[in-house]
Amino acid sequence: MPPYLTTPRSRPGPRRRSLLTGAAGVASAALLAGCTDTTDTDERPSATRRLRARTAEDSRALLARYDAVLAAHPSLAGRLGPLRDEVRRHAEAFEDDGSTASPSAAPSASASPSASAKPSPKPSVASDPKRAVRDLAKAERELADRRAEALLDAPAEQARLLASVAAAGAAHAYLLTEDDK
Repeated sequence: MPPYLTTPRSRPGPRRRSLLTGAAGVASAALLAGCTDTTDTDERPSATRRLRARTAEDSRALLARYDAVLAAHPSLAGRLGPLRDEVRRHAEAFEDDGSTASPSAAPSASASPSASAKPSPKPSVASDPKRAVRDLAKAERELADRRAEALLDAPAEQARLLASVAAAGAAHAYLLTEDDK
């Protein structure tokens, strides 16, 4: 390729174009997964409820991680607050769906007494704010990857929701690491 057609990369890391291309790939996989029709309808609702419950639980765990970082480093509230609010909305999206929300919401409501008997461990937070944000970005990235994998076997509606939330998580991870460059 002629040298005048190449542009030097000014900073390391993914560019917006590659981030959007990755998100488009996740969305394409969701559309393909949504096009498949399965006939075993007896197993699908319970599998869907389990997927929604697991995904909502993952979002609540990530939300707890954001809360722990914000408690340890209140100066990050301006930067992390909007992302935390998005994660909260993701958890609500998986919990609040007319037909499938009741089964997944019921276990979480009944799990609270057992949760008080056996409290979930509070996420550990690095004492250095930059390190805490990097750890948060890593958690966002790992969860986005797990969701992208899970959407391949998910029913159409859930696959679309998973793809959307996975893409948002990948964008969150990028935004959290953007200042490190």
